[in-house]
Amino acid sequence: MSGRATRHGIDIDSGLAAFVEGEVLPGTGIEAEAFWQAMAALMRDFTPRNRALLDTRTEMQRKIDEWHKARRNQPHDHAAYKAFLSEIGYLLPEGDDFEIDTAKIDPEIATVPGPQLVVPITNARYALNAANARWGSLYDAFYGTDAMGTPPPAGPYDRGRGARVVARVRVFLDEAFPLKGTSHADVRRYHVSKGALLADDMPLADPGQFVGYRGPAMAPDAVVLRNHGLHVELVFDRAHPIGSRDQADLADVQIESAISAIMDCEDSVACVDAEDKVLAYRNWLGLMKGDLEETFEKGGRSVTRRLNPERTYTAPDGGELRLKSQVLMLVRNVGHLMTNPAMTMDGEEVFEGLMDAMITTAIAMHDLDREGGNSPAGSIYVVKPKMHGPDEVAFADETFSAVEAALGLERYTVKLGIMDEERRTSVNLKECIRAAKHRVAFINTGFLDRTGDEIHTSMEAGPFSRKDFIKRKAWIGAYENQNVDIGLECGLRGRAQIGKGMWAMPDRMAAMLEQKIEHPKAGANCAWVPSPTAATLHALHYHKVDVMAVQEALAKGGRRAYVDTVLDIPLAAYRQWSAEQIVREVENNAQGILGYVVRWIDQGVGCSKVPDINDIGLMEDRATCRISSQHIANWLHHGIVSEADAMDAMKRMAEVVDRQNEGDPAYTPMAPDFDGLAFKAACELVFEGTEQPSGYTEPVLHARRLELKNA
Repeated sequence: MSGRATRHGIDIDSGLAAFVEGEVLPGTGIEAEAFWQAMAALMRDFTPRNRALLDTRTEMQRKIDEWHKARRNQPHDHAAYKAFLSEIGYLLPEGDDFEIDTAKIDPEIATVPGPQLVVPITNARYALNAANARWGSLYDAFYGTDAMGTPPPAGPYDRGRGARVVARVRVFLDEAFPLKGTSHADVRRYHVSKGALLADDMPLADPGQFVGYRGPAMAPDAVVLRNHGLHVELVFDRAHPIGSRDQADLADVQIESAISAIMDCEDSVACVDAEDKVLAYRNWLGLMKGDLEETFEKGGRSVTRRLNPERTYTAPDGGELRLKSQVLMLVRNVGHLMTNPAMTMDGEEVFEGLMDAMITTAIAMHDLDREGGNSPAGSIYVVKPKMHGPDEVAFADETFSAVEAALGLERYTVKLGIMDEERRTSVNLKECIRAAKHRVAFINTGFLDRTGDEIHTSMEAGPFSRKDFIKRKAWIGAYENQNVDIGLECGLRGRAQIGKGMWAMPDRMAAMLEQKIEHPKAGANCAWVPSPTAATLHALHYHKVDVMAVQEALAKGGRRAYVDTVLDIPLAAYRQWSAEQIVREVENNAQGILGYVVRWIDQGVGCSKVPDINDIGLMEDRATCRISSQHIANWLHHGIVSEADAMDAMKRMAEVVDRQNEGDPAYTPMAPDFDGLAFKAACELVFEGTEQPSGYTEPVLHARRLELKNA
């Protein structure tokens, strides 16, 4: 166990203090004395305001609960409900039109639409994989997934499947980069002549799509094309096992895949103390310095992973073309709710969000003047989750202004991502954006957290629909559309990202290819995917859809959705569920909760692929856990399921989760005793769900994980 150190009235874990003073500050020009003095001032000035914002959440929730209780046996009066929300300050009047004026934005944020990854920063290997996911092999993505309709075969390379992959990729090339008078499937030779790409002497239909090559012009090793801002590299190698059998020596097609990635200190990690926070901060530091490495065993040999260097080519005019090989990295801080024992002041734990703001920003200073760094524009991108309404966004904005002043940074160096995942933010989104209009660089929708907050906010209104039916209700479409509409109305086009949520089934790539194209069609210039391979496949959607043109058209059309529909509560209209349907719903929720929580508590894994009740692997994080636990809590609260039946379901599903994890040597079974901390934590989330602040899972998970670590 680490000792404690005192700096300007802050009691700090010695390991964290040593990390900041010995690793973070050297090279920034900031002395340790000045840093801790500024940290103490930040805590003194902003802690009371942080508490007051949380008190406002609690008081508003109390009033909403009382309003619903008083009308429980009456038909829902939407007009009266909306008036009530306005009266208590939950729903604010919408102000005059405006546009954000965020400056110094990198193209990955402003003008290049594409996939976005979210990765736990505590796992260096995953973080490096995400950072290097700017490029991916389209051949590998099709061959190694079910994207063509069938899963990859076991055993050695299947030439028949490989031939189908090559044919499928040639179709993509014809769609994105058509040739005059021929098809890529028929081309036998690509070469460069007088600054133009020729394929069997036929030019591209749009010659401007050719942007570079590597090697000799008459027989290039690689050719680079560009469509909708995204690059594609044709790799030629007649000595390669695939290239040697290809009529044009085409060995691979590499496509620009993930354009940006959120390095996550929040939902996908399990950081409960200074040890965990230092791990997260140290990996972020390695990424910002460009020297993060991770060595691991793969295929019986030792592999060291580093950040990929940029790619260089010859431009059509003979000059040099340089392309990034790394994604643009954002860092997600924690929200306003949680505290952390890594630091205490006046005997109380500090708010973790304030600690994150100061330390992650100081770390990112190492990138600002670095050659080939993360942000050539000179910005630091921070995503701020779980904010409730404009006052909380304004608080975040002012926090970063204070941090910038303390660290000697130009004001608005830190760009802010606003996650539209709480209902009070959704219904006041325009005013939330206004509150940070000088630094907004990102807004997005997140169905899972948004639904968790929807259930908790309206807990007393009545029983909610089954989960699959909640997303079929009108509110979700209005929520998704309004986010884009207001983003465009506030001038985010060409200045910021408008994002959509995660594809949660990493093994279902065929379904993703079929369905996730709706995100760019909806005007979102980024959307979350669960892996680098998924990013490679999702990138195909951005070649099919010109998102910037979609945004331009939507901006001219005005809003498609309004607050009235967003405020529709997705309650069960008819409750004629059979006993079997109720049990199935509760079991499905319970299985997801337990499968996630047992890894969180026992192994400190904040995000993982958890088999659902049908053994389909789903990406689970605290957002998915929040909706599942709140859903059971709602049904318990309204008597749809009894406590005894819910507990029976929890125990049955614990046995299922045990079986699904029996191949993991680090796994501790929950059955038959059901007395472990993980099972207790899962039960607290369910049976005490109505008491959790905004339905969040963090207080329970952190307390139980700390209990295990301290034991």
